Amino acid sequence: MQEFDPRRPTIRFAPKILVAVAGLAVLGLGWKLTAAPTLSVAQPLDPAALATLQHVAFARAEAQPGFDRGQNISVEVRPGETLEAAVMRSGIASTDAKQAVNILAQAMDTVNIRAGMDFVASVARPQDRRGPARLIGLSMRTGAASTLTVSRTFDGALHLREMEEEVRPEQVVACGKMEGSFHQSASAVGATSSVIAEASKLFSHKIDFSRDIKAGDPFCLVFDRKVTESGRTVEAGGLEYAEVKGQRFYGFMRADGKKMFLDTVGKNIKGFLLRTPVDGARITSKFGLRRHPILGYNKMHQGIDFGVGTGTPVLAAGDGVVVEARRWGGYGNWVRIRHSGGWETGYAHLSRFGKGLKAGQRVSQGQVIAYVGSTGASTGPHLHYEVWLKGKRVNPIGAKIPAGNILGARDLAAFKATKSRLDVLIAPERETAAIAAPEVPGATKKLAGGDFSAPRAGLKPRAG
Repeated sequence: MQEFDPRRPTIRFAPKILVAVAGLAVLGLGWKLTAAPTLSVAQPLDPAALATLQHVAFARAEAQPGFDRGQNISVEVRPGETLEAAVMRSGIASTDAKQAVNILAQAMDTVNIRAGMDFVASVARPQDRRGPARLIGLSMRTGAASTLTVSRTFDGALHLREMEEEVRPEQVVACGKMEGSFHQSASAVGATSSVIAEASKLFSHKIDFSRDIKAGDPFCLVFDRKVTESGRTVEAGGLEYAEVKGQRFYGFMRADGKKMFLDTVGKNIKGFLLRTPVDGARITSKFGLRRHPILGYNKMHQGIDFGVGTGTPVLAAGDGVVVEARRWGGYGNWVRIRHSGGWETGYAHLSRFGKGLKAGQRVSQGQVIAYVGSTGASTGPHLHYEVWLKGKRVNPIGAKIPAGNILGARDLAAFKATKSRLDVLIAPERETAAIAAPEVPGATKKLAGGDFSAPRAGLKPRAG
């Protein structure tokens, strides 16, 4: 047995080991709490995950003693307002606002800001409801896929973090049924404004939206876009397919690099003349004998009138050369275009001509040549549209206008492959839309992690 010597200190290893282990554990915990969180998103996010991504840095922050938990407040910068003043409108003290803006200045210009810029502030109210709120965090989107976040860590200090989302391409199949205008219906299934405009222009060769479309008519669109991990659209791509009331148009890139839209047999759907040379219009007066609204007696109406607001762009119905761009009696401001094959079109009661438009100028189909007005003998803003064949006016609705061209053999074979791929892609979505739309009116679902909703009837993204 070891002899006890009072001059020698007693060494006890077990307590020292325990203290060392505890110290290492505290250091590890402190490092974990202060380290910046790493964002790793492998799959598309749902709306809840999107909120977590955008506010992850301050969502974990605990309210300080004497304060409630943080609440998110959306703020938009007003005209002439400084960023610091906008931050203060979330209810926090000026010292917190100044500190937050100074931190943001490390990564962005906080002086030359624009009105309308928005951000989300997470603030904690005093439990006794006395005094200003405390800033817990602030999140500001600085780009389509980037976010700056200021957050208060456990030690009470504010820290800056920059987050960047991955952007991926995808192809979207959007099918539904007409409810309201084509623009409203297509927007409801997630189509972007640029895609809708392209489709509207495409259908203007074959469909008069004021007369040919009714509620419940089915439609499908296929278009490309680029989205962030959270589903935010950062870039709208081109239209690849459009279908309304059974009329199908397929986008196809020819061997020479020119994109065109073709029907089911490979025929160019770009007709010789547009059926409607102005968007969003309704026919208010047809071709034929009628009682003149100003003269008060029956007179031949040698065109059709489209009721539409002043300033609406008027499009050239086809490729051709401007013959007249002048004032012409009761027609007011008047444009006449000569096309091939003895065809001509006329546009009357215009408020003004397109920039630089003059006689002798060559124009392309769909080009803006003028704007709707009420000049001349007119009772209100509208477009009077005429079609001439070999010097004689004909009914624009009933005229047998030449059709488009058919592809050559090589391009036709390539088109069939493109058509087959799109048909396979669209078939299940078209069927789903036809079945689901009547059963769930107004029901919505979001794209994976998306920031806009779409009717349940047939919206499907395809990863690119």
